[in-house]
Amino acid sequence: MRIIEKNKDFIDKALNAISANEFFKTLTITQRENIVSKVAVFEEYEDGEYLVRLGESGDSLLVIIEGIVSVLIGEGEEHFEISRLEESQMIGEMALVLNENRTASCVSLGKTQVLKLSKEVFKKIISAIPEACFSMMQLLAHRLKRSSKMPVLSDYCSITQLPEPETLRLLPVSFIQRHRVVPLKKNKNNVTIGYCDVFDKALLDSVRRFIPGVILNPARIELDYFNQILKCYGGELAVNDNVESDKRKSSSIEELLKRLVEEGGSDLHISAQQIPRWRIDGLMREISGFGKIKTDEVLHLLEHMISPAISAQFNETGDADFAFSTDDRSRFRINLLRDSNGVSAVFRHIPNNIMSLEELGMPDILRVWAEHPKGLILVTGPTGSGKSTTLAAMIDHINRLKNCHILTIEDPIEYVHVSNSSLVNQREVSVHTSSFSRALKAALREDPDVVLVGEMRDLETVSMALETANTGHLVLATLHTSTAINTVNRIIEQFPSDSQQQIRKSLCDNLIGVCCQRLCRKVGGGRVPAYEIMNMDYAMSNLIREGKTHMLETAIITGHGKGNRLFNDTLVKLVKLGKITKQEALSQTSDAEDLIRKFSSM
Repeated sequence: MRIIEKNKDFIDKALNAISANEFFKTLTITQRENIVSKVAVFEEYEDGEYLVRLGESGDSLLVIIEGIVSVLIGEGEEHFEISRLEESQMIGEMALVLNENRTASCVSLGKTQVLKLSKEVFKKIISAIPEACFSMMQLLAHRLKRSSKMPVLSDYCSITQLPEPETLRLLPVSFIQRHRVVPLKKNKNNVTIGYCDVFDKALLDSVRRFIPGVILNPARIELDYFNQILKCYGGELAVNDNVESDKRKSSSIEELLKRLVEEGGSDLHISAQQIPRWRIDGLMREISGFGKIKTDEVLHLLEHMISPAISAQFNETGDADFAFSTDDRSRFRINLLRDSNGVSAVFRHIPNNIMSLEELGMPDILRVWAEHPKGLILVTGPTGSGKSTTLAAMIDHINRLKNCHILTIEDPIEYVHVSNSSLVNQREVSVHTSSFSRALKAALREDPDVVLVGEMRDLETVSMALETANTGHLVLATLHTSTAINTVNRIIEQFPSDSQQQIRKSLCDNLIGVCCQRLCRKVGGGRVPAYEIMNMDYAMSNLIREGKTHMLETAIITGHGKGNRLFNDTLVKLVKLGKITKQEALSQTSDAEDLIRKFSSM
């Protein structure tokens, strides 16, 4: 490497290069000229020279002025090219934003000239120009997308070139299916690993645990080829596409549900004219070995699960919710719906064992809330965020601790609670009652101490939940909101303007706390909750009463010692503990700029 002396021609050349870069386009011409002429350093690399190395400190940003750079991941002999960068493209923005070491090496292909900016200059640009910060977020997303894929290798696309059975046995069957990776070829100390989705460091480490002491060479393969490989196991991994439909009906649903549980999946999707899919670790994946389901086949597959009442409801409305238990006592919540292709069904697995709040990774403040004698507790989040599981853990805690009467109103009943210290009655909408609001009205005459409301869907249910809490009961309920502040606003705004002040007062008097949660993909597989906690106190009550909900975020920050947490606080904690990656945290946050600032100070 050599330093290039600045002259007018080279400055103009560098200015043209950064002006074509999406990040620097957000700067004014004067700002770009000042960067090039005053603070940038120019470097030149020969063919084969490393511009940056994997693991080095991310202390600078490079912009290619001229030349081509190869981006490599892996170490020693076990490295491979994931992309190439050309004129005007950047190197090192990921390491700077996340304040971590280089995650890849970059090698010059031929002569390469670059502009180099220090970490301090980069931070000043990001801090001073909001447009530059937003542009950087977009560029990071595109870079992640590009670096996660490689071209499909032609050597491994033909169905005539299947791996040897001995090679396939290098990885367990369940691991191959879950991660859609497969050993393709073993040559002495080298093993080629085919993958369909993303081959990142976490997956590389997992493969190494099964195949230690070898050099791994990843190669992206097509899903069709992966499915052909699975059939080498003679049906152990895949169902033969030629199996007759009648035979498949009798066992395939139960078999798929069993496999879903074994794989740690959360949902199974069966849709007319579609290949069955399941959700594992938050990602939807096609189920290998299955062809498309016929238009009229979904109802035939599920007919032994559907009661006459559910069938009548489905025929009338086009959708239905119900629960189902298999012979091995696994339990599922099922949603049946009509769509443009015919009929679809979604199965949500409900574990038999109710985990404790500690086992779930939820904060201790939820246990404190559950021990209150009266009031309103809200657990919120998007669909599939674990709200029902958190509420089940809280109900189970009360059931073990208190001598009281617990009444749950659900649609459908998910977790089954057996009476312990408490008496537990569980009611299902459309089976035991016509609606949530009707069941809540009746609850006031049924002597409950604790009432669980599966979902506050409408104004009447929200009103009844507040009234139930106000009359001396402990009410636990859910909403589909993304933050604690949004939850408060959502409840108030559902009511007419002339009623909103009374609702604010009711919330001040009864709301114990709000827990908003999301599930993040965990390093090494599985998912872990991230949460926002608003633990009500006198100051927060006053803010709600006075209509100053926009100030609740400040109250949450200053009330950290009382158990309050913002989402970004828990995301940073999960990253520090090594449970999730920074990229996953950025994909979950609602405030990326704030999270990036928190990362920079870690």
